[in-house]
Amino acid sequence: MKRLLKGSLLLVAALLLAACASTQNPAVGIWDVNIETPVGAMVVILDIQPDLSGTLSSGDLGSAALNGVTVEGNAVNFETTVDAQGQTLTLRFAGTIDGDNLAGNFDTDFGAIPVAGVRR
Repeated sequence: MKRLLKGSLLLVAALLLAACASTQNPAVGIWDVNIETPVGAMVVILDIQPDLSGTLSSGDLGSAALNGVTVEGNAVNFETTVDAQGQTLTLRFAGTIDGDNLAGNFDTDFGAIPVAGVRR
């Protein structure tokens, strides 16, 4: 009887772990991102935490908090405000995640800026 109970508990634990793994948010992680700006390519780090907080950072822009991160299926959206050489810009990202690849656009006051990234 003890063996049956122990085996049942192990099976339940394995099923719970599998369920948790399959529901992990596809956006969570650290991403190396290339942004094709009007003045040239820029590399940034996008860090999205399990609680959907995060940052966008680079040597040129410093670090900026992500706001309003949403994930529906493989679609991800967020906003961030950056200081670009003394000018404050609000960047609104809309994109999709395919495995460890991220693609989309930052919508800015100057038009759409293409974005592509790879999870580390």
